Amino acid sequence: MSEHLPKGPEWRTLLLIVACYGLWFATLLLLPEISLVLAISVSAILVAFHSSLTHEALHGHPFRLRWLNETLMAPQLNMAIPYNRFRDTHLEHHRDENLTDPYDDPESNFLDPEVWQRMSRGMRWMYRANNTLLGRILLGPLIGQVCFLAGDARAAGRGEWAVIWAWLLHLPGLALVLWAVSLTPMPFWAYAIAAYLGLGLVKIRTFLEHRAHDQMHARTVLVEDSGPLGFLFLNNNLHVVHHLHPGVPWYALPRLYRDRRDAFRDANGHYTYTCYGQVFRRYFLRSKDPVPHPLWHPDA
Repeated sequence: MSEHLPKGPEWRTLLLIVACYGLWFATLLLLPEISLVLAISVSAILVAFHSSLTHEALHGHPFRLRWLNETLMAPQLNMAIPYNRFRDTHLEHHRDENLTDPYDDPESNFLDPEVWQRMSRGMRWMYRANNTLLGRILLGPLIGQVCFLAGDARAAGRGEWAVIWAWLLHLPGLALVLWAVSLTPMPFWAYAIAAYLGLGLVKIRTFLEHRAHDQMHARTVLVEDSGPLGFLFLNNNLHVVHHLHPGVPWYALPRLYRDRRDAFRDANGHYTYTCYGQVFRRYFLRSKDPVPHPLWHPDA
């Protein structure tokens, strides 16, 4: 990864981080008195954008010093996911040979078929709804957070200090976010809604990032989108490019893709969409994938 990292600080990324925090606080300070709905909506967008910036930070941007990136992104605006847990689980997700594995890929949306068979009818309905794009936006943050917290609680119970330490480090950043909100007219309940919706916006990107496929790189999507969502996700819609070159910063991904477009499309088996509008039209109310992993072989 380091061979792709610029030698000095990445000022464009740092500027975006500073701008994100500044716009976030200005939104909480000024917009609630104009329109609470507008304040919630803009805050949700900024929470999602901060998540994209957090993703950049854990891959070594804007500074080469890991502790400096961690300090910069410690106030997680979504309040729900400690930076260190996001970092550790996401870097584990980058072991491409495990992509979509229900157990070894921490970001997989597939379940072990045996687990699926044991589920109640109500749980199956909820997971099926979660496999539509609308369901993923509305239900995905809740399902993901419940599963995430349950897994971390089990890990903490086993004495996994990396997990415990991550949550302890999360508390000062969380306190800072709550204190900042308290200085503004934004009600806490309204900000909680904004944080949830921000996580829901992120689910638009993650909804179809990976599919079940026997070829490793063919599991990862390309969404050729340069519009508002492309910027909101900091070009991570070019997801196979990011997986093949995880150290390349957000602003360099489009050119890298343009220069090697055919090679990337061949590598991912042409698992490609032209834009997020196409994704919405196809899957807003329709499932793209089954919930149980269609290629799951537990002995493989």
